[in-house]
Amino acid sequence: MVSIPSLHFFRWTNQLENSGHEVYWFDITGMSNFSQNISWVTQKTNWKMRINFPGRIYIKLNFPNLYQFIQHFNNRKTEVVFEEFLKEIQPDVVHSFALQLSCLPILSIMNRYDKLKWVFSSWGSDVFYSKEIGIDEVQLQKCFKRIDYLITDCHRDYKIAQIKGFNKKFLGVLPGNGGVDFLINERKPVNERNIILIKGYNDEIGRGINIIKAFDKELISLLRDYEVVVFGADEKIKKFISENNDFKKLKLILHLKSHFVSNADLLNLMGKTYIYIANSLSDGIPNALIEAMGMGAFPIQSNPGNVTEEIIENEINGLLINNSEDVSEIKSLIISALNNHKMIYNAMESNRENIRNKYDRLKIREEILDLYEEVAN
Repeated sequence: MVSIPSLHFFRWTNQLENSGHEVYWFDITGMSNFSQNISWVTQKTNWKMRINFPGRIYIKLNFPNLYQFIQHFNNRKTEVVFEEFLKEIQPDVVHSFALQLSCLPILSIMNRYDKLKWVFSSWGSDVFYSKEIGIDEVQLQKCFKRIDYLITDCHRDYKIAQIKGFNKKFLGVLPGNGGVDFLINERKPVNERNIILIKGYNDEIGRGINIIKAFDKELISLLRDYEVVVFGADEKIKKFISENNDFKKLKLILHLKSHFVSNADLLNLMGKTYIYIANSLSDGIPNALIEAMGMGAFPIQSNPGNVTEEIIENEINGLLINNSEDVSEIKSLIISALNNHKMIYNAMESNRENIRNKYDRLKIREEILDLYEEVAN
């Protein structure tokens, strides 16, 4: 397994526990310590620096140019350490999670070991938004020509991968986190829900700020009986809210990125949520969207590259944001949902049947084990 230390990766990997497979993790960042999240896995971590010298953090913060110069000699090269690890463990399969972070850095080594099976799991924006996030097109195509097996979190990215040069075995569309354990969390009925839950991610891809900007006087006046919860917000969102007195009329809870909300707490919150809203310029099928729908929240979600319509039928089991930058459209969709209780009730019933059945963690585990069995054979 080649990946950054992320919750989605850990949850996918844990589907292999007690399956009979011998699993190793190469932390592509080289900076994390042993992870208790996958304690049963043999881990190659904390390999990046030759010496973690005294005063390193101080120099990094106060003398960045000097720090970069020192680290040029102090950091080990990813390709060299990865090849050493390959020689040490002699794996049957290498499985990379995310293109830019976990495929491209080891492409030269995988080309050298061209008989070694290589599986790639496509997450989020790597494939659809590759040009915009700075992935070199030539390297991308070389990567897709080398990869033996492909897993995506949406049908859109499989089509794009084919255009980019992938012509080997497609293993299917599966959620990047290996499924959701819906049954451990309580779901309140529609008439007991009063939370508007907002994914506040706001960066080069996330557009949480445009959701917040949609909350003008008119919309806020409709939300007096609701509690608005924003998670994963940045300082820009915090500043916008603090400078707008109208937000003082709302029952609003703001969780900044620095205030980590655990997956268990988020699922619990989703089980009480009336409307869930998320907005970005690019994504695959977001795990948070799957979780929200499965927990009964009515979704309003952006639709980059028409990906979200793979699980949301507009105005049936959710609403689609067509233009992530259009604040007025987002406001209009929120008002539309607030005024259509029947649509929200029907969506909850539909999603309980469809989303839960499709993405249930036990069901996905069987598919994941079959997938690796297919690769082994």
